[in-house]
Amino acid sequence: MASAELQGKYQKLAQEYSKVPIVGGESGVPGPAASASLGSNLGRKELEFDSSRWTSRLGSGMTEIQGSAFGAGLRAQNQVLKKGVVDEQASSAVLKEQLKMKDQSLRKLQQEMDSLTFRNLQLAKRVELLQDELALSEPRGKKNKFFEADEHHKHVEAELRSRLAALETEAAQHQAVIDGLTRKYMETIEKLQNDKAKLEVKSQTLEKEAKECRLRTEECQLQLKNLHEDLSGRLEESLSIINEKVPFNDTKYNLYNALNVPPHNRRHQLKMRDIAGQALAFVQDLVPALLNFHTYTEQRIQIFPVDSAIDAISPLNQKFSQHLHENASYVRPLEEGMLHVFESITEDTVTVLETTVKLKMFSDHFTSYVRFLRKILPYQLKSLEEECESSLCTPALRARNLELSQDMKQMTAVFEKLQTYVTLLALPSTEPDGLLRSNYTSVLTNLGAALHGFHDVMKDISKHYSQKASIEHELPTATQKLVTTNDCVLSSAVALTNGAGKIASFFSNNMDYFIASLSYGPKTASGFISPLSAECMLQYKKKAAAYMKALRKPLAESVPYGEAVANRRVLLSSTESREGLAQQVQQSLEKISKLEQEKEHWMLEAQLAKIKLEKENQRLADRLRSTSSAQLLGLAQENVTVSTAPRQEEAAAKVPSEPVQSASL
Repeated sequence: MASAELQGKYQKLAQEYSKVPIVGGESGVPGPAASASLGSNLGRKELEFDSSRWTSRLGSGMTEIQGSAFGAGLRAQNQVLKKGVVDEQASSAVLKEQLKMKDQSLRKLQQEMDSLTFRNLQLAKRVELLQDELALSEPRGKKNKFFEADEHHKHVEAELRSRLAALETEAAQHQAVIDGLTRKYMETIEKLQNDKAKLEVKSQTLEKEAKECRLRTEECQLQLKNLHEDLSGRLEESLSIINEKVPFNDTKYNLYNALNVPPHNRRHQLKMRDIAGQALAFVQDLVPALLNFHTYTEQRIQIFPVDSAIDAISPLNQKFSQHLHENASYVRPLEEGMLHVFESITEDTVTVLETTVKLKMFSDHFTSYVRFLRKILPYQLKSLEEECESSLCTPALRARNLELSQDMKQMTAVFEKLQTYVTLLALPSTEPDGLLRSNYTSVLTNLGAALHGFHDVMKDISKHYSQKASIEHELPTATQKLVTTNDCVLSSAVALTNGAGKIASFFSNNMDYFIASLSYGPKTASGFISPLSAECMLQYKKKAAAYMKALRKPLAESVPYGEAVANRRVLLSSTESREGLAQQVQQSLEKISKLEQEKEHWMLEAQLAKIKLEKENQRLADRLRSTSSAQLLGLAQENVTVSTAPRQEEAAAKVPSEPVQSASL
């Protein structure tokens, strides 16, 4: 009976135990940890979604703010940002409510888990008690079944405990995630609030700037209106003056307009004379270098490849030497021509291409020198070919000679270009139809490019001739005379290179001024029509200057400026001192009258004090007579003396010493 009863109790307990829902088991009921995980995942997704939505909104707002520069757009963007912040606050409130609900659900599930754990412990204790009772009541043979059930129960309990621990760990992790998200959410809210404050400050600043811009715009519009009215008035006045005072328009025909004397620009003339002086200095440096280059080249062909002192040189080199000997008659006139150009530019003239007549002389001399270069070029090339055919010429020396041949051709071509452009610039002073005024700029530009080309060619000549001289110095037949002559030729080539570089840089630096100075002349016409009109204009200019000088009449003699200034200072100082003394006398008189009034007042006060003193003495005398005491009488007299003395001193002190000064005044 006892055994059957225990078995029934055990089965009933097992049935009750089987009805207990397993946390997170296969019954389909989610455990608290799963619910918490689900809630946290939902919260995280919602937070990420809202954060991304806010970021996109804020990014769009910031893009709109940075992209607009006007006040109205800024106010509209401010409204968009405010609306975005309100939306984010509403979404944050919803998220807070959801988070609160998730926390409540998590606490409820935790309580259920705790209750289930407690109930499992109770059931385990009951099972242990029942097992003990069954072990005592049943025989040994039947204890095995109950032992297996106990082991199974312990195994199930261990699994449940492990699952409970895992769920607790997962719940703690989820709680940590929730705490982290909460902190992140609070930081995001704080950051949004800070950004909102910054944007509000920026919006206020931009609104203030927009207001200032509107005020400045209004001021500018007002100024523009005033200027328009002023200019309109001036235009009407000018038109009326022109219609009333100008009898005819002398600028209608260019032929006559070219005879008008332009305004004198002394600064322009001084600038042009300074530029002409610099150009003259550069030409004076270039001319000796050209003379030395041709002269030392002549000396060189006399000693290489055949020394004329030992053997006769070839007929070609003899002819070449004769032509080179004439170089001074072509080179020195270049300096003379530039000197004439410099001397023609004075402070009293008008310097433009039409009036620079001396430029034609320099152009002719330059053309003559270019003809000289063309004449000696074939001889120079043939002379280099003879050097290449000589037995002393090595392959390296032959290569340098070929390079020098090309350099000499280029040098002649560059001088031809320069001669072309210089001739064109000289045409306006001789042939007015030879060069249009619209082509002046292009001619000057090409001339500057040609000067740079001349500098480049001379650099190549210096380099190749230096290499050639180095090779020739290593030849066994090289003499000291050849070495010295090569050094002289090389030094003259280097001097030419430096001079060409200076001239090219000088012309490039003053190119803008040259182009701008072309318009210097009659303002309402295209310029001087012909050299004859330019010459007539200069004559009219001299006549106008003489007329203006004749109008100047000597002024009558007057007091020198320094003396007049000194007299004026003395007069002003005297007037100021007299006014100051009169003011001091007036102040002194006012002070004297005031002191006289004070004197009368204090004299009355002294008389009153004297009357009071007499009355006090009489009263004391009467009192002393009534007492008939000599000692008291003496004391009374001393008291009267002591009391009277301070009053007298006070009265004397109140009477000022100013009346004495007023008497002296």
